This record gives sequence, structure tokens and C-alpha cells, in this order.
Amino acid sequence: MPRRARLVVPEIPLHIIQRGNNRNNCFFARSDYLAYLSMLQESAALSGCRVHAYVLMTNHVHLLVTPPTETSAPTLMKSLGERYVQYVNRKYGRAGTLWQGRYRSCLVQDERYFLVCKRYIDMNPVRASMVSNPGLYQWSSHRFYAYGDHNPIITPHQVSVALGHSCSSRHIAYRELCNVPLASEEMDQLRDATNNNFAFCDSDFADRMSTVLGRPVLRCKSGPAPYSRQAPSA
Repeated sequence: MPRRARLVVPEIPLHIIQRGNNRNNCFFARSDYLAYLSMLQESAALSGCRVHAYVLMTNHVHLLVTPPTETSAPTLMKSLGERYVQYVNRKYGRAGTLWQGRYRSCLVQDERYFLVCKRYIDMNPVRASMVSNPGLYQWSSHRFYAYGDHNPIITPHQVSVALGHSCSSRHIAYRELCNVPLASEEMDQLRDATNNNFAFCDSDFADRMSTVLGRPVLRCKSGPAPYSRQAPSA
């Protein structure tokens, strides 16, 4: 049975996950994380993809990106994946694959779906019991959004910018968002959408994407609750 073609629509965010082969580690030392991030920045510039969020776990990677064209995300992942495998094989004297098959991805609707996905990514180290607070984990985009740390890889999405009227108010709003645990149903919906090449969205968005792509777009069964908090005025 042929594999279902990826859902990629220009200017629509994508949640991407790539796992180590057999779920084995793909990062072995601090220098490996630094090398991957450098390659991510370069490959994003090459492909034109805007990187909104990321987390590098020991055996997998999450990215939230917006591709400007249909080929931008595949270009990003091909360049990044191949360069990092070459780096690891050369450094550790190994051969063969590092990644577990194709990367997985799903379209992500703006607003509440986007924020759920971004929080899901940044909170990964907490769910894995690696840290008690996402701000303590070095290899994610969390500190950029929560504390304003410099991060040349990140391009904030308009949904993140809309959290507040100033940088400080956006940082406070995002920290408050991350203090509220994601519902298990929300996480299951996002995982299901990503693993099965669905869309993390509502029915209207799925219908619009079906029209754009000229083929059915499957989606998660239901969506997260809207984010209704008033943005700080500071």
C-alpha cells in the first residue's frame, strides 16, 4: 500500500517529530546538541522555513516550523538529517542510519492549536522527568518565549506575538500558559495527528485544507479548549 503523501501547505505551520532509530539516542554529548542547533539554523535559512519552537530530547526531536513553499519542509529535514548523521558517524566512528525512518508531521491550525503544540514541545523535558521546570532545560525554545533569552534560530509566530502588547507581557503570558498542564486528550490528539499525517485542527480548517490540496485532510477528532486569558496591558 503506498504511503500517504505528506500534508504540506505553504505558510501553514507544521509539527515535525524525528526519532532515533529503534528509539536509541541521537545525542550523546553537549557538543552534539550544539552541532544540531547550528545545523538547524543553517538548514532553516537554506530552506526558508521559519522555526517557531523546538526541543532536542536524547532520542528524538520536535520542531514547529512554517514552510514558505511545498518543498521547504522536506528540504529542511533532508539537509538537517543528512548533515547530522554524517556528523555523528564521523565523530563516533559509526556507520548506517541514525533516524527511525521518515520524520512524522502534521498541519497545525493557528491560535489555540498552535499554542497547544508549542507548549507540548516546550514541556517535553518536564513530562520526561528530566527537569521540574521547562526553563531549566537548555535544549528547547522555552526560555526564548518565557524569559526573552537570545535565540537566533527562532522566528516568533503571530500567535505568540499576540499574547501581549510588549515583550515582558508576552513572557509573563507564556509562563502562565505553561503553568497549566495540557489535558491528556489534547496530547493524544496531537500525537495521533503527527504520527498519522493528519491535521491538528477543527473541521472548518480541515475542509479548507482539503480544498487547497485537492484531497481529503483527516484531523484529530476534537480540539483543545480556546485560550481565553486577556493579554497583559504592560
